[in-house]
Amino acid sequence: MNDEATASGAGLDDEQFRRLARYGVEEHAEAGHVLYATGDTAYDLLLLRTATVDLVRDPTASGPERLIFRGGPGDFLGELNLLTGQNVYLTARVAVAGTVVRIVAPTLRRILAEQGDIADVLLQAFRTRREVIRSAAGSALEIIGRADDAAAIRLRTYVTQLLLPMSWLDAASMSGLALMSASGLDADDLPAALVNGSVLRHATPGGVAAALGLTYRAGGSPVDLVVVGAGPAGLAAAVYGASEGLVTVLLDRSGLGGQAATSARIENYLGFPEGISGEGLTRLAMMQALKFGVRIHSPSAVTGLDLSQEHRPMVLLADGTRIETRAVIAATGAHYRRLGVPGWAQHETGGCIRYAATELDVRGHENEPVAVVGGANSAGQAALSLAGRGAAVDLILRGGDLGARMSSYLADRIRVHPRIRIHTGADVRELSGEGTLESIVIERGGRRERLGCRALFCFIGADPVSQWLAGITLDDKGFVLTDSRLPVGPAGSPLPFQTSAPRVFAVGDLRSGSTKRVATAVGEGASSVSSVHAVLATG
Repeated sequence: MNDEATASGAGLDDEQFRRLARYGVEEHAEAGHVLYATGDTAYDLLLLRTATVDLVRDPTASGPERLIFRGGPGDFLGELNLLTGQNVYLTARVAVAGTVVRIVAPTLRRILAEQGDIADVLLQAFRTRREVIRSAAGSALEIIGRADDAAAIRLRTYVTQLLLPMSWLDAASMSGLALMSASGLDADDLPAALVNGSVLRHATPGGVAAALGLTYRAGGSPVDLVVVGAGPAGLAAAVYGASEGLVTVLLDRSGLGGQAATSARIENYLGFPEGISGEGLTRLAMMQALKFGVRIHSPSAVTGLDLSQEHRPMVLLADGTRIETRAVIAATGAHYRRLGVPGWAQHETGGCIRYAATELDVRGHENEPVAVVGGANSAGQAALSLAGRGAAVDLILRGGDLGARMSSYLADRIRVHPRIRIHTGADVRELSGEGTLESIVIERGGRRERLGCRALFCFIGADPVSQWLAGITLDDKGFVLTDSRLPVGPAGSPLPFQTSAPRVFAVGDLRSGSTKRVATAVGEGASSVSSVHAVLATG
């Protein structure tokens, strides 16, 4: 094994290589032959028995062709898109003629299930190689925008969540201006994306996903389970469904991780004594889902259900696609509430109002005055994260007790933090600033106070995303009624997490009476699969 291969996370020993090769077909490759190319919609895992192959970044408007990795005998070619279905990011060109062993995608899935030690090596290599490609500015995706623009931030957040190789260029930088000129872009086109040589103006996660092959494509094996929503509950349901043999599709309208992905730090989740960011937890869960063969598609907005066939619910997508399945787990959670303050939409569009405290959201606010609105754990985590980066934080909550809805360990830290001021019993009444947020006005006990503020982080709760669940019984607030909250019917008591439609289940924040905690959501998602199996056993 050469040093370059080891650095790229390969690490197969000779015995593992031979065992893996038995799953494939050997073929000869001539020098100069392209095994796969940037933009291809699919490719195979390739073992290099005697050939040497160069992986190159294709030339772009921002730079010439670049050698990323040279693989020799004993190495293998492949990275995360072997599992995700994303289009290919690098070109593989034979440098020295020799033999390769080709392993097709369905067989790779078998290997991951049957060969535990090899699966560990492959998954680690795929993830490491994706990071190498990302740091090497892969040619597949270049994004140009303004660093403080809300649309650009949403796009970068989506790309980061899905570990997509991406070059970010600030439109105000020399490199950004040069690429805009070379691509025929102006300020009105931003954010823009260059995807495999094509230019996307006013780029969105959906547009980028379609260009990279991430949206749902019909075909392949019949689907046993569709999980709608990729927060902790949906990810857990998908992992357990796929690991127990169900052909599982996971759909989400915007990205992965749900509201949990916006948490700066989760410290009371079992198994992570030093805490973990919501983004980090989401990445680990995604890798686990891919390991078991979950087909992840995002953004793929679900608009409805067709329950006309008793044993075959149909999931309806916004683009008109219909996915026939044997069962559905709804895990669409809730969407963020906004304050009814004049100027809110303007400052939201300008990127000064955030609903998350991820690394991208917090970055740039060091040594600036910011405000966090909300009294639950997400608000407390955001306040501590911002203060830890040097920001002066005003924490604003309507209630009179900081510990009423917040874990005590968070409340205790906030009370003693020198960079956090607590305003209880307060409401935001005014946002001020031309083009960018400069200050806010809060009201307490009839008295108003103006606070310097360059960004406002809003964590005031959410409303259920249940509009797509036509024909499903909801409570008076729009949350889904399940199991014990439903009346007993002719078939007896409903199964755990079962809705009024026998083959549709609901978990996580979407479910009426749920506990709004990551651990609970994960538990519900995992447990619901047992109910799915019980229903599928009936036919």
